[in-house]
Amino acid sequence: MVLPAQRDKPVQNPQKTRAANGPYLGKIQRLDGMLPGKGLVRRPASGLVHWGNFINNAPSMQPIVSTVTQPVSVTAYILTLNEARQLRDVLAGIRWANEIIVVDSHSTDGTVGIAQENGARVIDQDFCGFGRLRNQALDAAGNDWIFSIDADERCTPELADEIRRELTSPKFDAYFVPRRSHFLGRWIRHSGWYPDYRQPQLFNRRKFRYREDVVHESFECAGRCGYLREHVMQYPWATLAIATEKLHRYSTLMAQRYAADKKRATLTRLLGSPLAMFVRVYVVQQGFRDGRHGLVLAALYSYYTFLKYAKLWELQQKERPRS
Repeated sequence: MVLPAQRDKPVQNPQKTRAANGPYLGKIQRLDGMLPGKGLVRRPASGLVHWGNFINNAPSMQPIVSTVTQPVSVTAYILTLNEARQLRDVLAGIRWANEIIVVDSHSTDGTVGIAQENGARVIDQDFCGFGRLRNQALDAAGNDWIFSIDADERCTPELADEIRRELTSPKFDAYFVPRRSHFLGRWIRHSGWYPDYRQPQLFNRRKFRYREDVVHESFECAGRCGYLREHVMQYPWATLAIATEKLHRYSTLMAQRYAADKKRATLTRLLGSPLAMFVRVYVVQQGFRDGRHGLVLAALYSYYTFLKYAKLWELQQKERPRS
């Protein structure tokens, strides 16, 4: 699940061309994501910024066998924390990769065993923020080309084949991948959830680095960025209980990030930001077109926004000297 992005300095000059194989080259910027799930959002210049992110109840997948020869070796990596329920399916979708790395933050549900059974190399690491964990995965990789995928995502056979074709002669140093995100059993076409470009998911690590933010980490790319056409499937939040659990975790991390940045939980932010978020998702991003699913999503986003500022206010109260 992802929310609005804040824009920083452009990584490259604006340029609009379409490569022979399809990826779009446009104005690429460093972005800071704003909601649960990793953060960045970008789409081609013809449309609005979109968001969306998280999982459960994904259909089981069979191992993908690509029909395209892959001349460049690729490392795929996943960050995990108690993802045993869905890890087998995400691993089945990336067996075409030459190396699979799982960076695990002390799971207790059998995640590590499942990863090892499926041929992944496991790195046990304390949680130190998503940006830092991602960079550790890049540093540990045995190949320069990296495919990043979350435990709630599924790489389709079509995407695997497109990646192999593109890497026969890469035209860009990093590629955004569109995502089809599902919520409570329905593909969400609006509400900022499609096509949901966030960080590039395929890239050359020699030209790419994550910023070491604790949550909603942005990135920096020293090369050119393009867009792939095929989709990653994402299955965020199979139940509202899972959704609210994720919201609580990410709102706590975001409050800590805001506190570190000296941001204040003003009355305007506590009252106005949740309302503005609801209007943005439900009206501006046309969540109303997703029916009741869109209404619930807009309410969840609003709730998350309130939580992160309320928790920031709580942190500020603890810093006050007691009278």
